[in-house]
Amino acid sequence: MDRILFGDNQFFAVNHLSDEKARAQSIMFRKNEAIIKVLDVAIDLGIKTFMCTTHDRISGICDHIRANPQKYRGFKIYPCMPYAHKYANAVTELGVLGALKEYLPGNIFTTMAKGGMAYARKDFIAMMELLIDAEMKMFKGIDTPVIFIQNVLTDLILGLGMKDIFKSYHEYIIRKYNAEPGYITMNMPLLLRVLEESGIRNPIICSSINKIGFRMSGGMELYEKIIGEGRFRPIAMQVLAAGALSPEEAFEYVCRQKNIESILFGSSSREHIKSSIEIIQKHS
Repeated sequence: MDRILFGDNQFFAVNHLSDEKARAQSIMFRKNEAIIKVLDVAIDLGIKTFMCTTHDRISGICDHIRANPQKYRGFKIYPCMPYAHKYANAVTELGVLGALKEYLPGNIFTTMAKGGMAYARKDFIAMMELLIDAEMKMFKGIDTPVIFIQNVLTDLILGLGMKDIFKSYHEYIIRKYNAEPGYITMNMPLLLRVLEESGIRNPIICSSINKIGFRMSGGMELYEKIIGEGRFRPIAMQVLAAGALSPEEAFEYVCRQKNIESILFGSSSREHIKSSIEIIQKHS
């Protein structure tokens, strides 16, 4: 994985510190052209990987990338699924069956037959595979070497104790998409233990890692200890702790944790993207 990954929170009105700033970003990025412009700036500054949710608007970004293969040669996307709001909104607007028809891939009768059987047997794994395929349709023809489960689902599976789902997901992503499975979580120590109990070694885990322990379940000391053991491939997110830390102190702390493979951040301006890259490179 690349050392620096570019995120998408700023594009879809996600700001953990300020609702006002989130609304301003929502207005700023109401058109896909504005998102593409910032991505092009990040690429120009040397970033080669975009880690994003499966928000509906990402489909338009993927269309643009496919339409300009020379310009985006070597550019990678790490999809993160599911985008929970998309399904919640679809169920509200279309009902459960309508939402299934909207998002399940392929021939609707074949897919619904398989889905119906899965539901009748409570075969969550078969339904999971259908939904992964539905989410991945927008990325066809784009390099997606790592595919993530979002923390909303990862941590739900952890809470329910359904660790066999992780094993099935892991094997399906490798088999079907020739990609590495990744996991986003707010509880890295527990997730790593469960993955190892499931026979998954050296997994890719993206979790909050920052200087003040923001959203680090189990605490900083435990995170630092486990990261130091080299049992997994860490991606640090929420490094700035929702704006509580300056970029200099935030990135310096994360870079000091020697086994962290990648650092994820998002920004909407050339100045901030450039300065973040420079700080990370300085301390790496």
